[in-house]
Amino acid sequence: MPTDSPGRPRVILDCDPGHDDVIAIVVASHVTDLAGVTTVAGNAPLDRTTYNACVIRDAIDLDVEVHSGAERPLVAEPKFAGFVHGESGLDGADLPVPERGADSTDAVGFIIETCRASPGTWLVPTGPLTNIALAIRSAPDLLDHVSGISLMGGGTFGNRTPLAEFNVWADPEAAAVVFGSGADITMAGLDVTHQFLVTSDRIEQVAAMDSPFTNMITDLFRFFSENYISRHDRIRGAALHDPLAVLALARPDLFEAVDRHVAVETIGEHTAGMTVIDRRDISDREAPNVHVLERVDDGAAWDLVIEALHAANRRSTLRRTAP
Repeated sequence: MPTDSPGRPRVILDCDPGHDDVIAIVVASHVTDLAGVTTVAGNAPLDRTTYNACVIRDAIDLDVEVHSGAERPLVAEPKFAGFVHGESGLDGADLPVPERGADSTDAVGFIIETCRASPGTWLVPTGPLTNIALAIRSAPDLLDHVSGISLMGGGTFGNRTPLAEFNVWADPEAAAVVFGSGADITMAGLDVTHQFLVTSDRIEQVAAMDSPFTNMITDLFRFFSENYISRHDRIRGAALHDPLAVLALARPDLFEAVDRHVAVETIGEHTAGMTVIDRRDISDREAPNVHVLERVDDGAAWDLVIEALHAANRRSTLRRTAP
């Protein structure tokens, strides 16, 4: 953690908003020193994920820069997640128009320069890992300046294929660069994020706050949750993946984790995008390279989301209009 802010990790949030990325931004604004937001193509095309990040920045009066980054994966053609988040990336709510757009189109340069200027910064990617891989490749000294990488992605099962989670599947080559980089990595994979659901009672808790900002969040949650429920055989709401990558840094006491060796499959016909987590109990396995989150105190984590929404609501520039 940075020495200038004891107890509050300094982070760059690299995201592809996305309903759950929105909550990651809100939570990061409350429990971290947020150095900036960078965007990547993932849940939606880059122009839209960047727009969505600017919407939330303005809506909660967040004094940080937004920098857009990679519009496609390192190798493959871009693949989006409209089937989950809608074509806009944030379907389900009437979004306000942001007052300004991105501060630059050089997310990679921003990441490198910020980490060099502020040693101890954490990288928190909650989308495909393209920007992070490009930064590592462009600046071999980058990892000397960061505390580590806390990412949302991977798991022992998939949500885009039987074995591949979306963020890793969308750019497995970038994920292979990151996981193989030697960085201190914490992984919030599907095994833990599927313990953290936006259920109907939790949505009603947000709805009861009844302000323009929280009503927007309520609408986003309802779309997101209904979509999840309609696409699964048995689930009580949407998995709120991305905030856990933030909370893993700010509140590690909420999690149980184990150190494992994790590799990324890039070429398998049925396994591309798989995170291969070595759980073998034998002495000749490879050394662990990832702190794999396995359990979360979901009640306490949700309480922090509500606390962050209250704080964001107090800052919000959105105002109720007269009938």
